[in-house]
Amino acid sequence: MDMAEDQKIRVGILGASGYTGADLIRLLCRHPNVEIVFATADRKAGQTLADVFPHLGRLKVPDLIALEDIEWAGVDVDAVFCALPHATSQRIVKGILHAAGHTVVDELIAEAPEDIAASIRGDVKVIDLSADFRLRDLSVYERWYGKAHDAPALQKIAVYGLPELYRDEIKRAKLVACPGCYPTAAILALAPLLQRKLIMADDIIIDAKSGVSGAGRSIKEQNLFSEVAEGMHAYGVANHRHAPEIEQELVRAAGQAMTVNFTPHLVPMNRGEYETIYVKLSAGVSADDVRAALAERYDAEPFVHVVPKDMVPASRHVRGSNDCMIGVFADRIPGRAIILSTIDNLVKGSSGQAIQNMNLMYGLPEVTGLEQAPLFP
Repeated sequence: MDMAEDQKIRVGILGASGYTGADLIRLLCRHPNVEIVFATADRKAGQTLADVFPHLGRLKVPDLIALEDIEWAGVDVDAVFCALPHATSQRIVKGILHAAGHTVVDELIAEAPEDIAASIRGDVKVIDLSADFRLRDLSVYERWYGKAHDAPALQKIAVYGLPELYRDEIKRAKLVACPGCYPTAAILALAPLLQRKLIMADDIIIDAKSGVSGAGRSIKEQNLFSEVAEGMHAYGVANHRHAPEIEQELVRAAGQAMTVNFTPHLVPMNRGEYETIYVKLSAGVSADDVRAALAERYDAEPFVHVVPKDMVPASRHVRGSNDCMIGVFADRIPGRAIILSTIDNLVKGSSGQAIQNMNLMYGLPEVTGLEQAPLFP
């Protein structure tokens, strides 16, 4: 679907009071082809955007409302961004797409929520920022999230929203599942190398760090300033839900079963993500070969940048942008390399990538609304 330059995409945002919701609003309000029709935030319902996010108060966005209070019969939207907690989006998205008249499979019709009226236009598209539609294997979802999937039919049509890998599929999609932040940085760095058999699939270590915003905006004792400042700690050790998502995509790239060693850490910064990835090189392959392969693969990509030899990318180099920066170094251990991959977890790792997907779904230039340079210092 290609849009005219002056045509507006009417969007709704579900879950607008979190950090990803704030960045969605910040970026979408500068998008020349978007009009925000509504934004929901159940705990903040009835408040203005200025009440919840004073820094966004001057933007023209409707007051926040509760999801259940939307008069769906009168809502006319083209796209819905779901920034809801995991295990929540499945039911809501199923209702939206059913109400929009999408006949996917019979299962989709079975349990559509009655509170979503059938008046939403039949061409509505959904961009989901939660984990609900990322895992293609429903048994894997149930094992890692502790519950059966509520919309198995929708999972069959959901497209994994990493544009650099699935651009053509995203263009045709009705439902896009935006990747997690850790998987985005890891997959961009590793998938091309596995596809070309430049590294060994059975020896990958991903040492990942994220800013505190990656843990969400809700009040949690472990996220208090005195708990996270002046220190760093690992979490989800050997049991983080992004591990199967990373493996899902890397298995596709490698063409073989594999398990990665993935450990995330929380570091005392607001936003940003940094992954130090240790790999074993295939026979006859050097770190320079790895860097050259990544540079060739991403040469035409607007948001992925492979830095020159000996340059160390830093999280501050991508802050506030939709960029991913990747560096490659030879390890002191012969036959191994160290890959550095960094993104802003709230932009390329979440809201920016969601908008990148929306642009593709509506035939707009992929960079529209996302060309802001990184904020430095």
